[in-house]
Amino acid sequence: MSTRSGFVALIGEPNAGKSTLLNRMVGAKVSIVTHKVQTTRARIRGVAMEGDAQIVFVDTPGLFRPRRRLDRAMVAAAWGGAADADIVVLLIEAHRGRTDGVDGILEALRERAAGGQTVALAINKIDRVKAEALLALSADLNEAYPFASTFMISAERGHGVEDLRAWLGETLPDGPWLYPEDQIADLPMRMIAAEMTREKLTLRLHQELPYELTVETEKWEDRKDGSTRIDQVIYVARDGHKGIVLGHKGETAKAIGQAARAEIAEFLGRPVHLFLHVKVRPNWLEDSERYSEMGLDFRDGD
Repeated sequence: MSTRSGFVALIGEPNAGKSTLLNRMVGAKVSIVTHKVQTTRARIRGVAMEGDAQIVFVDTPGLFRPRRRLDRAMVAAAWGGAADADIVVLLIEAHRGRTDGVDGILEALRERAAGGQTVALAINKIDRVKAEALLALSADLNEAYPFASTFMISAERGHGVEDLRAWLGETLPDGPWLYPEDQIADLPMRMIAAEMTREKLTLRLHQELPYELTVETEKWEDRKDGSTRIDQVIYVARDGHKGIVLGHKGETAKAIGQAARAEIAEFLGRPVHLFLHVKVRPNWLEDSERYSEMGLDFRDGD
């Protein structure tokens, strides 16, 4: 059997519907969705199977005109994700049309995708405008940039999404799958669960330990009674940090665990038993294995 695989980057202005489209493409259970873009460390957002092809979606924050240093870093990360992808899909909101922001993205695409990268156009939220306006917008955008293909979709309702996914599957290069088929849901779910716990830690301890901790899902067991047992390790850099995470009589860790368990259970749609363990690993920030667990390339930090 010949297989295909590769990376797809969904780019667009903030709120263009990238997360909704991703959830439609891969099924809500295997997409990693975090509420605060700045806290997202994992680059892989989800994996979808389409026939003999494995589509790996990479994380790209929304593109906008940066003002602050953080904004510039986020936009650089978005373009970095797009540069590494085999296919880029530009998502545009039908009712907003060709905005200044879209023109900025098109301009950047002309400079950055000059190496022959495949770029497709997806016009989203098509139910909000009339057909004539859609066709005019599509013609205008295709005149502005040589898109490989154009899709009219509604990510929320699912219209046109299967056609887009089928095209992505056919267009990706030949090659072995990047993840074993039976791990597709497992890998992102473990990462989602770790990310949810890390977010609760960050919200609770952001003043004391903003970047000095990480969370890994060590064990994952789906039980016969329909519940899931999850064991996670919170790695901290110093002994003193362990006490901060645990809190007085373990109360801080308990509260964080309860909040994370509730969110993970809601996301999975099943009861969850969450067990948190706090370990000191002095050099975890310099440990390449920790970076691999987070879906990051250790060398990117150099």
